[in-house]
Amino acid sequence: MNNIKRHHPQPTSGLNNEQVKERINKGLTNISTSVPTKTFSKIFIDNFFTLFNGINLILALAIIFVGSYKNALFMGVVLSNLIIGTFQEIRAKKAVDSLSLLSSKKTKVLRNSKEYLVNLDEIVLDDILVLKAGDQIPTDCIVCSGECEVNESLLTGESDSILKEEFSHLLSGSFIISGQCKARADKVGKENYISKISKSAKYVKKVDSKISDAFNKIMLAISVIIIPVGALLFLKQLKLPNNSVQKAVVNTVAALIGMIPEGLVLLTSTVLAISVIRLSKRKVLVQELYCIETLARIDTLCLDKTGTITKGTMELSKIITCQKHKESEVEEALKLLSYNLKGKDPTFLAISSKYFSKNAKTASKVIHFSSERKWSGIYFEGLYSIILGAPEFVLGNKVSKFKDEIEKHTQDNRVLVVAKSNENFIETEENKFSLPKEKIDVLGFVLIKDKIRKNAKKTLEYFKNQGVDLKIISGDNALTVSSVARAVGFDKSSKYIDMSSVNDSNIKDVALNYSIFGRVSPMQKKQLVSALKKHGKTVAMTGDGVNDVMALKESDCSIAMASGSEAARNISQIVLLNSDFSTMPKILNEGRRSINNIQRSSSLFLVKTIYSCLLAIVFLFVKMPYPFSPIQMTLTTSLTIGIPSFFLALEPNNERVCGSFLLNIISKSVPGALAVVINVILSNLVAYYFHLETWSFSTISVILTTFTGFLILYNVCLPFDLPRKIIFTSVLTCYIIAVLAPKTKEFFYIARLSFEEIFILLSLIIVSFFIFRGITDVFKLFLKTNVKK
Repeated sequence: MNNIKRHHPQPTSGLNNEQVKERINKGLTNISTSVPTKTFSKIFIDNFFTLFNGINLILALAIIFVGSYKNALFMGVVLSNLIIGTFQEIRAKKAVDSLSLLSSKKTKVLRNSKEYLVNLDEIVLDDILVLKAGDQIPTDCIVCSGECEVNESLLTGESDSILKEEFSHLLSGSFIISGQCKARADKVGKENYISKISKSAKYVKKVDSKISDAFNKIMLAISVIIIPVGALLFLKQLKLPNNSVQKAVVNTVAALIGMIPEGLVLLTSTVLAISVIRLSKRKVLVQELYCIETLARIDTLCLDKTGTITKGTMELSKIITCQKHKESEVEEALKLLSYNLKGKDPTFLAISSKYFSKNAKTASKVIHFSSERKWSGIYFEGLYSIILGAPEFVLGNKVSKFKDEIEKHTQDNRVLVVAKSNENFIETEENKFSLPKEKIDVLGFVLIKDKIRKNAKKTLEYFKNQGVDLKIISGDNALTVSSVARAVGFDKSSKYIDMSSVNDSNIKDVALNYSIFGRVSPMQKKQLVSALKKHGKTVAMTGDGVNDVMALKESDCSIAMASGSEAARNISQIVLLNSDFSTMPKILNEGRRSINNIQRSSSLFLVKTIYSCLLAIVFLFVKMPYPFSPIQMTLTTSLTIGIPSFFLALEPNNERVCGSFLLNIISKSVPGALAVVINVILSNLVAYYFHLETWSFSTISVILTTFTGFLILYNVCLPFDLPRKIIFTSVLTCYIIAVLAPKTKEFFYIARLSFEEIFILLSLIIVSFFIFRGITDVFKLFLKTNVKK
């Protein structure tokens, strides 16, 4: 903007129509640069165009091409997964967009000597803005008349109000808490301070999900072998006697479909979606499914003082009287101050919320609080004046008389003095005021402290007991933050540091060695989170302001308060709709329940993937048709894996998530998979020796595989309780009905076995049981031996 001709309109007239039109034509308007949520098209593309969907679609088209339509039933799983993922993201987008819509407002501008109410994106460079207490500053500007107190906590994290006089800079995103002014728009759009901070969040961050990474590794491994194995298996099946192209395609697709853990992907999406619904009932909005898993794995939680430990408001904790004065005198003075001053800063609101009275007298002179003066006051003509402010500024050198009393409370409270004088305030030529010259009579002291959230202590204690390391990061004074932390029983409240004196080169060590960080800049917040991650920590970050955006984006799991800035909400994975930090333990428990149960159920699905890969390779060298068809696999996997795993995944489980997801599920899957492969090879040998028909061989192989599946499910259900007994008994009954009922037998290609074939099947079932037990015991012994080493 350095090369742009600037206008300096009078604060009484503002820009004229011609100047406004010129600015609009040059694009010098306050266009929105907030961090957007995902578009609908982006959500659909991300969910549809995946390797998992691509492989399944190709296999389905092959089945449809040869006319075996019912064998394409497996696509139901793929479509369900697509719908769940897309629906959840769209739902989250709409919820966050609605929050942004509610927070958008208009502002007053002065043009042609008249005030107009315009949208924020209609403000042009050099517009004169009319701002008053309660307004949020829409763009960076410079005060040209009047003065006001500004709260910049959403930008800087510092809660103290700042006096802004003529020629002072006002930052977009901050709030005016008292006074009024006219200000010239100095920067618009992407040049604004808030836009420059938000810009750092406009990059795509990969979701840190062990489950997602495990699925991607599995799918990558499958994609490498599926094409060559599929092609070779198809050619092998095609060369078999009496085997048509249709049968070859169906058999090949059955082998390849078995390799893909499509049910596992659907189970994960469904269970996480159910977690999202459960959390929504607790006023928690989840924007990314897999962030529930990340939160369940965190070992470090970074949080801000305001909005998490405290409510962001102050409260009057105590009144201390001085000398001969009574508490009622102090209370009467506070009532008069509350009625006449009507301040909106947190400190004054704490007093007025308790002592405001509609029946109080109106003062003849009112002096609002100034961060420069550090006091406010009222005067009643011919009677007296009342002063409220910081003791050292109100009392001057006489503060030493009350030093012991003040220092006793300073560590845990903000101490204000309430004083009285028989004289009026002294006004200078610059419209500034000083205290009366006559002796000031101290009525007493008012103790103000941060209002602690009701469940803050319990919440912090919960995370400590769960082994989660807490880091309190704030823009406030480090000593103040330490005091608040101590008030809620934080055991590391003494380990605090002022970050304004820390060099960037030292942040990595500081991040690990301290637990409370004060006077932290937005960039330092990001650097602290990054440093903790470099130390191998899994970091979650809570925040509500624009100053938190970079750190939220950098963290493994980002949590925003709905009451905070739009930028923070839009880039965060989780939004606390009631802005209540006490819901965090419930979110963590929900995540642990989901992930632990998914991990347990995943082993069921991976059994099928492993034995399908091994069998596909085996049948490249065997002169018999592949024993399974896709529809048979659908029946087996639905009843031994899909349905039971879904119900098992909904059980309570709050244990901490640890270890490698992929290694955990593989170690539990291998014994069952090997047992299935050995059973099918035995079936093949028996079929060859006894000259069994192809359909009889297929039926025996399917039933043996299902029997092994039920043995695996039995182990997963241990120890049995009533719900698990019902689940196991129900799916077993359904399978027995499916293989015995005439219509279902035909639909699932289950052959009618002769007495000789039934005897062979029962014999193989007994052998199968001992094979499974033997492999399981050997594998357990192997794992135990390696763990000891």
